[in-house]
Amino acid sequence: MKKVAVLGAGSWGTALAMVLADNNHEVRLWGHKQAQIDEINQSHTNEKYLKNIKLSEKIVGFTSMEEAVDSVEAIVLAVPTKAMREVCQQLKGYLKAPALFVHVSKGIEPDTHLRVSEVIEDELPESIREAVVVLSGPSHAEEVSMRQPTTVTAASLNIAAAEKVQDLFINQHFRVYTNSDVVGVEIGGSLKNIIALAAGITDGLGYGDNAKAALITRGLAEIARLGSCLGANPLTFLGLTGMGDLIVTCTSVHSRNWRAGNMLGKGMKLEEVLESMGMVVEGVRTTKAAYQLSQKLQVKMPLTSALYHVLFDGVDPKDAVDELMSRSKTTELDDLAQLLGDRVQ
Repeated sequence: MKKVAVLGAGSWGTALAMVLADNNHEVRLWGHKQAQIDEINQSHTNEKYLKNIKLSEKIVGFTSMEEAVDSVEAIVLAVPTKAMREVCQQLKGYLKAPALFVHVSKGIEPDTHLRVSEVIEDELPESIREAVVVLSGPSHAEEVSMRQPTTVTAASLNIAAAEKVQDLFINQHFRVYTNSDVVGVEIGGSLKNIIALAAGITDGLGYGDNAKAALITRGLAEIARLGSCLGANPLTFLGLTGMGDLIVTCTSVHSRNWRAGNMLGKGMKLEEVLESMGMVVEGVRTTKAAYQLSQKLQVKMPLTSALYHVLFDGVDPKDAVDELMSRSKTTELDDLAQLLGDRVQ
């Protein structure tokens, strides 16, 4: 049994706390809203984020981060990417011994263009971090909380640390693989939210399966193009954190990014969409960061560029689709070679 703190009492943090509790670990779930933490401790529910789900009594809620992380061996960071720096800055004053950090957020920081693991390493000194591991893959919190079969990847440059995280979480409902390609895992998990927003828009516009299939396929090519430029192994994008996460996020009503895109496609403004969602839509922030990166590195990302102009320049979604369909003709095999690396010549 390990002592584990989960920072972030949203849907994903709560679902992962349930997995850890199922594995008989001592789980401390931190959130900043007293009423929510009281509900977790007294009723063993978290209705705003996971409706009709009963939580284990092994999950204890805290509003004090200092108390939540006291003497823990591992810390799961399940906060939105925009809150990651602030949370890490708070943590620095509370940790007395090195801990294993597991982050489950999917995004890229605008302006700095840092991946989440890089933000964590930027804020937390080596003296208090045993290692940083990414846990990512096709995993809706709603299904994980119902113990439906789910498979994810734990990625770290320190493969022994990835294996520790594998041991923490793996059980008969939640299978965990390991991977050393941190760049590929983080880029795949982050950029799929952009394509999911676009998929929601096409559905909101009333387009069919042909459009969505093309969007997912061409979206994967864009993800691989940027990821490979940043040093990722192209084969990672054919795995759970690439194609797997892309499929589940583009095709499910559980996906916040798909739902947000769907509302945009039906004519709602971005501000209205974000207000009505009531939860963070990571794809919006990531679109800005990925667009900035593509411009900086001169990587062609037409889908990302089109979505950026819809979100931030007020371009009509239908006009953006028409422009994409009217681009000059090109070949497909170069992108397939990108995905397969040196295996296609």
